[in-house]
Amino acid sequence: MRVIAGEHRGRRLTAVPGKGTRPTTDKVKESIFNMIGPYFDGGWALDLYAGTGGLGIEALSRGAERAVFVERDARAFSIVQQNVSACRLDNQAELYKNDASRALRVLAKRGMAFDLVFLDPPYAQQNITGEIELMQELKLLSDGAWIVAEHDVDITLPEVVGHCIQYRAAIYGDTAVTLYYFEEERDEPAEEAAT
Repeated sequence: MRVIAGEHRGRRLTAVPGKGTRPTTDKVKESIFNMIGPYFDGGWALDLYAGTGGLGIEALSRGAERAVFVERDARAFSIVQQNVSACRLDNQAELYKNDASRALRVLAKRGMAFDLVFLDPPYAQQNITGEIELMQELKLLSDGAWIVAEHDVDITLPEVVGHCIQYRAAIYGDTAVTLYYFEEERDEPAEEAAT
């Protein structure tokens, strides 16, 4: 595993020991950033199930201003800390050892809003649609934000989740990536006029 492009290109990242964490492969990571590349321009990133921190670190390497990493597993959290420090990104990173929904509420209380969100939960615990809804409810998405959801190939995510519109989906072996675009002012279907 390595950083693919940007300021820290080529830097190797430490993996989490054991099989409890499924890191995003370099091939999938490169494909994700090829998808969002033309639309990704700085801003704040959220790596909600950080694992090794590879996606958030890649975003920082490619020009994100700051990244927040959330990981509840102690071993994985320690690896995220190691990888962030190895890339000398401590000043641009915030790390939370917490579960996803609690962390989202803490970030919302701080008034944070993200331009790029990575959702790569363990396949057995996926609630991607619910988390996209919660992020909108808590006002954690900047207008024009991108959400990258990595999930089991057998799961089909909805075309629209609130104000998030599915922009693209791709399959890489047993992994699927679905990309959503958040438009705060998206027109709702016109309701029938009352008579």
